[in-house]
Amino acid sequence: MSSKKPVIKTDDEIELIRQSSLLVGKTLAELAARIRPGVTTSELDRVAEEFIRDHSAYPGFLGYHNFPNSICASVNSSVVHGIPNDRPLQEGDIVSLDIGVVKDGYWGDSAYTFAVGNVSPEIRQLLKVTKESLYLGIEQAIAGNRTGDIGCAVQSHAESFGYGVVSDLNKRTRTRIEEEDKKKKKAQRLRI
Repeated sequence: MSSKKPVIKTDDEIELIRQSSLLVGKTLAELAARIRPGVTTSELDRVAEEFIRDHSAYPGFLGYHNFPNSICASVNSSVVHGIPNDRPLQEGDIVSLDIGVVKDGYWGDSAYTFAVGNVSPEIRQLLKVTKESLYLGIEQAIAGNRTGDIGCAVQSHAESFGYGVVSDLNKRTRTRIEEEDKKKKKAQRLRI
């Protein structure tokens, strides 16, 4: 466990994070309109990079720890951090797109899982339960609670439907928090 004190953001910094995060949402919406059978995740990656740059920002994942793309694209059973490729998406697939944006030196980062065309009832149920789990976790993100309260809400709901959660992603979260200042410095060097 880290003994570092939390970094308290100013109102101005929070607004800059909000603007970066809004751009992530707009980028996801831009990609959502293009997701259909036959489209490749490489195509989505190119669209995302152009869209992000057209909005005076930088694709945060590109080059981060040598990551070769602007987005992470995970198809079907791939959990996270998939590398976009030229395999066409198929009817019934699901694709999770994870997008990071650096704008004015601050990060926005989010992911969303999309259905490709018509999906099976089992996949629709998976998407429904995972979205419910997300909102139950968000409800626990209140003063006085711990991250374990969030995780417990997510895990309990998912498991009540027979799904599991990937617990090894915890390290990624800690690493991201600890490296926030490194990212900010990189963005400032890039003069974004």
